[in-house]
Formats: sequence, C-alpha cells, structure tokens
Amino acid sequence: MEKIKVMMVDDIEDIREYFGSILEKELDMELVAKAGSGAESIALAKELKPHVILMDILMESPTAGLEAAEQILEDNPDIKIIILTIQEDDNLLFQAYCVGVMDYILKTDSVSYITDSIRNVYQNQFLLRPHVAQKIVGELTRLKEQQKSLLYVFNIMSSLTNSEFEILCLFFNGSNSRDIAKSRFVTSTTIKSQINSILHKFKMRNIKEVVHLLKKMKFDDFMNEHSL
Repeated sequence: MEKIKVMMVDDIEDIREYFGSILEKELDMELVAKAGSGAESIALAKELKPHVILMDILMESPTAGLEAAEQILEDNPDIKIIILTIQEDDNLLFQAYCVGVMDYILKTDSVSYITDSIRNVYQNQFLLRPHVAQKIVGELTRLKEQQKSLLYVFNIMSSLTNSEFEILCLFFNGSNSRDIAKSRFVTSTTIKSQINSILHKFKMRNIKEVVHLLKKMKFDDFMNEHSL
C-alpha cells in the first residue's frame, strides 16, 4: 500500500516536531519533509511533490501560508493542502478555501481528527464542515451585495454632470459650500442647486451621507484621480 507522503510546514520547531511525531506513528503515512517558512515549502513541494501538506498560515508574514499554498497549487494542483491555525478566523478561512486548500486543522485538535483529515483530503474528499460552509456562503453573499452596491453607485456617478461630479470631488476632499462657490466663482445658490441635484440622484438627505457612502465603498482613489 502506498503511504501518504506528508510535508509539515510551520515556523515553530516544537510544532513541527509535535506533528511529525503524530505522523511517524501512522502506518499509512510518511513524513517526507519539514519546512519552517512559506518560501521553503514552495521549493520543497516542487522537489518532493508530497501528497498532502500541513501548512501554517502565520510565518514570515501574517499570510505567508496562504501565499505559499497558492503558489504550490499553481505549480502542482494535485497536491492537497490542509491549513494549520491557532484559532478560526472567518476571513482567513474564506481566503484559504478560495486559494484551493481542502481543509483546516486547529493546532489543538485531537490526533484522530488530524489524521482523519489527512486521509480524507488524500482521497480527494472535500468535506466542508457545516459551520464553515455557512460562513463561506455568508461571505459570498456579502461580496455579491457589495458588487451590486458598487454597480449601483457607479451608475449614479455616471449620471452626474461634469459640474456635479467636480463639486462632489471637492466635498469628498473636505471642501465646504462656501469654499467651493468661491473657487468656482459662482454664488452659493448655484452650488446649493447642484447639491440638491446630486442628493436627488443618490436619494440621500445631505452631502455628508453621499461622501460617507463613497468612502465606505472605497472610492478614494477614483475620486482623487478625477478631482481638480
């Protein structure tokens, strides 16, 4: 019977030794390498082509494990990767599954849970834990809603006249009505009329709400790029 070739990646030697001792006791598993960084794991994976990699997330950088996993899977998509983490982080887990990892293990999980996970992913069994699936669905829904919101805001922005857009850029960058009227050599009444038009298109009560929306939607670069 072919043994499952496993590589252990963690920047803490004691953790590498701990997981190594677990794997050495399993008759159907073989520890083929230990790596102390994401960069080292990429090189070893390319050379040794393990079946399964246990990959820590936080090493030489906060997301070194995710970056290494992405590169390894790009080089060899047949390798199965299990993320190692200290505690569940919804955002990191979502990123990990998007990269292509097949499971995650808490470093405090039981030995049987760890070895079962290795066997499952080796057999290409992608079994999302119910609470993880729920989190991923929730995150996908949030991203979809955000995408719809961005499209909605862009549609409104495209309906603004050049003058309205220029005025909105000035408000976005901290100017007030009096300063804008003075810099544009127009009356406050003219500025007020254009503000009302902007508010009507955004369906908002005041210009501060519009600016808050644009900042929340991360329009900073867009507004600054097109400001006067």
